[in-house]
Order: sequence, then structure tokens, then C-alpha cells
Amino acid sequence: MKKPYFKLVPSAPAPLAISISRRIRFEEVDPLGIVWHGHYPSYFEDARVALGDHYGIGYLDFHREHVVTPIKQMHVDYVLPLRFGESCTVTGKLHWAEAARMNFEFEIRNEAGKLTTTGATVQLFLKEDGSLLMALPDFYQEFCDRWKKGEL
Repeated sequence: MKKPYFKLVPSAPAPLAISISRRIRFEEVDPLGIVWHGHYPSYFEDARVALGDHYGIGYLDFHREHVVTPIKQMHVDYVLPLRFGESCTVTGKLHWAEAARMNFEFEIRNEAGKLTTTGATVQLFLKEDGSLLMALPDFYQEFCDRWKKGEL
């Protein structure tokens, strides 16, 4: 049994989640016909972008507020391979964090519904000049307030 990527925060709201479907393309596989391990972070990114766009906290929203959100940490656990032509579902979950960061967890399932990959990323908030923000940007704080009130 795998350990959770992030510790539960007491009284935190439930994670926000979104799932997307995609088909494995020929350019993503190696000579054995399985997805090359380096493509999985881009699958995570597909779910992260969909979640951000859905909730109004996408990359362009941060850009408008002069904030960048680089990835500080990434973890990937490979369970089963994905193969050329298969469809898969990528689920991204944003976990509550008390610190100025975004904690994302990911799960990929093949078309048979079997778990193939799990992972997590941590993103920080920086000003455009590269300096670290120790508090949440105002617009993201407003988003978190709505999240905690159950308005999302």
C-alpha cells in the first residue's frame, strides 16, 4: 500500500480534482511500444492545466497577477506501462496546503481502469523577478477562501 504523498491538514477542505482522457501517440513510445518514462510528467501537466483552467487558477491567471509557479518537487511511481494506441485517464488533485505552495497529486489509469502511474508535484509562488513569495498571492488567497467555504 502506497503512502500518501501529502499529509492531511486538520480541517482542510477535500482536494479539488479533475480527470481528462487522452490517447497514447506513436511519438510517445519507445521501440517496445510502451510510453517512455519521461513523458509521464507531461501527462500530469495536462491534468494540472485542466484543473487550473477549470477553477480560474491556471498559468495565465497567475501570469496576469505577475506570479510564476515553478515546480519545486516531482515524484513519479510507475506501476504498469501504457502502450501505443491505448486511451488513459489522468486525474489531478489539488491538495490543501497551509504554506505558500500548491500540492498536486496525480493518478493515471489505462482503458481497462488499471492503475498505471501515480505522482505528485509541489509548486511554489514567485514574483516575476524570481523572489519567493512567503504568503499566498491575493487572488489565490481569495480562491482558497472560497474553497474552504465549500463554494467551489
